[in-house]
Amino acid sequence: MPARPHVVVIHRWRARYAEYARYLDHRTHAVTYVATAVGASAVPPDAAAVLLVDATDDRPAVADRVKQLAHEFGPPAAIIALKEDDLLVAAELRQEWGCPGWTPGELRPYRDKVTMSGRVAAAGLAVPPFTTVREAATVRAFGDRYGWPVIVKPRTGSSSAGVVRLDGPGDLRRLDVTAGSGLLAQSFDPRPIHHVDGYFDGAALGPYRVSRYLNTCLGFRGGTPLGSVEEDDPGLVRAAGGYAARALAALSDRPTVFHLELFLDRSTGECAFLEVGARAGGAEIPFLWREVHGYDLMEAAFRLALGQPPRPWPAALGQPGGEVGGWLLAPAPARRPCRIARAGSMLGRDPGPYAEAVLGAGAILPAADAYYEHVGGRFRFRGRSSAEVAAAIAATARDFRVSAEPL
Repeated sequence: MPARPHVVVIHRWRARYAEYARYLDHRTHAVTYVATAVGASAVPPDAAAVLLVDATDDRPAVADRVKQLAHEFGPPAAIIALKEDDLLVAAELRQEWGCPGWTPGELRPYRDKVTMSGRVAAAGLAVPPFTTVREAATVRAFGDRYGWPVIVKPRTGSSSAGVVRLDGPGDLRRLDVTAGSGLLAQSFDPRPIHHVDGYFDGAALGPYRVSRYLNTCLGFRGGTPLGSVEEDDPGLVRAAGGYAARALAALSDRPTVFHLELFLDRSTGECAFLEVGARAGGAEIPFLWREVHGYDLMEAAFRLALGQPPRPWPAALGQPGGEVGGWLLAPAPARRPCRIARAGSMLGRDPGPYAEAVLGAGAILPAADAYYEHVGGRFRFRGRSSAEVAAAIAATARDFRVSAEPL
């Protein structure tokens, strides 16, 4: 009997953001996992093997585990990672083992914020002024030229880690210019931040949804709730979708699942670029797509990494209208890791969520790398309009209570 094809999955989630066992038959394939201790509990029981690492973006550690797995199960036919911080590690290992999928060079425009902003600007699309940062004097000169506030962020970061808002030269003392991956300074844009999620076939958008952030990702780092509601205004959806298609075409002609963030003027429809990732959106976005819209963006990304086309999507998903989804994250109630002391369910409320992930008293909230997963509470909403969903999100954010004890 020939050996089963060997597929390696790099994995860090405890929740089932991705349903690997449904995407690939673990009996006909030797599917192995390189996972964190927190994520290992979500590995399918039919996995051929699971090897642990402290961090799945630690390339030497992951490379060592892949080598061990290859010794037992044969050279990998595919190496798959679906979390943004793990994409470059997977690309480098795919290149090393001759597997299909993004190469590091092809992926870099989706990981390096300087490169992505430069390419989008070169395509003639609106991008806030930006520059690379090597010293604080660069930021001072940039702010003096383009105005304050200035946003400074790591070039290859995610989840707003390391992002700071500097309101004037006096804030430069808060700036750490020793960040290993380099920094980007970007002019502050006060317009509402939106995100566009979906599938890009290399030339045009497939199914996509446009959503408006309620509060900001940076604010969530500071302890305020973060929410998002899908837009039901056809004009805004078309404007954001048109901009997204042109921005993605400026970065690559490879098919990809994407999560793009932009500034959107809700009165004119004008857009400006923020950043983009070649992966499904985080927070509750994968769940909403499966549960509300009937399509699995994680599966689409998984199939692309195998060198296969995504499954067809429901015809209604590409049309205006339909049910509206939204989500809410409550921040961690104490420095992680911490032990939950009290948390109340928000299910059954009207208005309220249709699904939630809330830890019970005594549970440990870990200091895991999947930042938007391990929070004070996660909630998903659905309704007939953006206004209805936004009202339910606001009511839940107002009334939800969670407390914890630091470990």
